[in-house]
Order: sequence, then structure tokens, then C-alpha cells
Amino acid sequence: MIRMKNVYYMLAYAYQTLNEEGFSSIKSEDFENVHDLMAAILIRGVSNQIKRGLHRDFVRQTEILGNLRGKIDITNSIKHQTMLQRRMVCQYDLFSENTLLNQILKTTLHLLIRCGDVKTENRKALRKLLLFFENVSMLDAFHINWSALNYHRNNSAYKLLINICWLVIKGLLMTTENGEYKMAKYLDDQQMHRLYEKFVLGYFKREYPHYSARAAYIDWNVDDGMLDFLPVMKSDIMLTNGSKILIIDTKYYGQTMQRNTRYDSTTIISGNLYQIFTYVKNKDFLGSGNVSGVLLYAKTDEDITPDNDYLMGGNQISVKTLDLGAEWTEIKTQLEGVAAMIAI
Repeated sequence: MIRMKNVYYMLAYAYQTLNEEGFSSIKSEDFENVHDLMAAILIRGVSNQIKRGLHRDFVRQTEILGNLRGKIDITNSIKHQTMLQRRMVCQYDLFSENTLLNQILKTTLHLLIRCGDVKTENRKALRKLLLFFENVSMLDAFHINWSALNYHRNNSAYKLLINICWLVIKGLLMTTENGEYKMAKYLDDQQMHRLYEKFVLGYFKREYPHYSARAAYIDWNVDDGMLDFLPVMKSDIMLTNGSKILIIDTKYYGQTMQRNTRYDSTTIISGNLYQIFTYVKNKDFLGSGNVSGVLLYAKTDEDITPDNDYLMGGNQISVKTLDLGAEWTEIKTQLEGVAAMIAI
């Protein structure tokens, strides 16, 4: 099982803001569950934001007014017959802290306060923070318009906080049969896969600045130029060191191996292996052998975990397992081994 301290380190590499001074004390704390860890991060982050001032922006208001303000909504004024009362439906922009960013924060703080797995002291701290959100509306957590979020220079500090809120709401929140909210014990695999991928990329960006680390598209090596209906190939991570390239495909699954009962055999998941092989061969279209690939699984509770290297048509294809339940120093050693595949 993954250690809570390792979840913190994963978040720290995935979202570099966590390495700032305001979050440093979290490293020394022990967390029994992911809910308390998320609460601790939000307590520090939101406290820092309150000191700087909550983000404010122009928010569209619609109101029935006797004194005209902003733009008149003729359609709704006629619909509601407000003119009979000598009033009109008006739309105007108000410079307010009741923005989508703050609404998401307030909603997430409320959810964590109601979660019994969050320590009492942290729930008290969250309640104190809510006092600063008195003029901010709550949202239905299951109907947040995440695509409407827009970051710029004035609100960039919110990016980490909103990503933590996303993990809480998308990865932990469930509904009961009577429609009430409750928290799952662990982040679901979909959100952990997303975090795992961002963590590995962030790790190589920070720890190997002399490498180029990025998510990159790979062109199909077709002879006749016909690309119709071919799917886009985008690697999770592409490491480049001089002329050497390592394509990493991260996998956070409940299983790393597939079982064939007919032949009583256990093998690497074929679809994953075909995928990394295709990436490598199309990237190394000149056949130089300088392109390698690795399937990097997060370790599961299976009896057999892959740790294999294959030479396929002149290219090395590896299948490795990263043990997120190990000590952090051991995880770093495993990742250093991956980076060493293209050392010069």
C-alpha cells in the first residue's frame, strides 16, 4: 500500500508550488490517511492566500432593480412583467471575491470538515478559514464547471489549491443511496494514475535538469504519407539526453500482469507492451537504436511484478515496477535507475 508521506512527495513533484516555504512543515508530519494530508495542504495554502488576499474578479450579476444599472435584460423583463412594478431586470458586473476559484475552495473546505478521517485540530483550522469565505457561494461538488477555470498572472497561486480540490472531489467524493456525500478511503485509480504520471514527469524535470523531460507527440513513420484515421501518439514522458531518447509510459493499475487461464500462464499486459513498442519504433524511424522505452508500473499487491529488459529489433524495451509503498529514498533509487538507461 502506498505511504501517505509518499503521496505528499508525489504531489510536491507534480505541483512544484508545494516546495515553497509555506508548506515545508508538512514534510515532518505523519498522516494516517489521504484526507488529512489534503486538509493539511489546503490549510497552509489557503492561509497563505488569505494573507495575500482572496482573488477578486468581475462577476456578472442579474437583478430586478428600480434604479437602472448596467445592461437591461429586455427579454426577462417582459417575461417577468417587471415593468408593471416600474422595475427592470438588469445585468451588471460586480468586482467580487465570489469567483469560481473561491467557490471551489469553499466547497472543498466544507467537504473536508464533514470528513471524520480529518483530525479534529485540522477540522477546527478549516472552520476558521471558512470565516474568510462568508461572501462566497457554495457549489454542488458534482456539477462544477472545471473547464471554465482560467489561470493568469493574478490568480496563478490558486493552481495548486485547485488541483488539490480536484483530487478531493474527483478522487474521493462519492454519493450514498439517499444522495448525501461521503468520502472514499483512497483516491480512485483514475486520479492516482493522473497524479502518478505528473509526479514522474515532475521528478525528472527537477532532478535531471540536464535532460529534456516533457510529454511529446510521436509521428507515425508511414511510407506513403497516408495518415487518415491513425490515432494520435502522445507519450506520457519523453526523456532526451544528447542523442539518446527514453519514452516512458506510466501505468497505475490494479494489475500489472494478465492471466491466461487456458494456457495457465502469466504475461505482461499485451496492449501496454504493443503500445510502448509502437512508440519506440516510430520514434526511431532511422533504426539508430538510440531510442528506448519503458513501461513504468506502480507496484500492486500481485505476487509477480515485472522487472524485465528486452532487446527488440535493436531497441531496448523495459518493463519496470515502482514501489510506492517503499521508503522515499528507495523510490528515488528506482527512478535514478530509469534515468540511467540513457546516461552518457
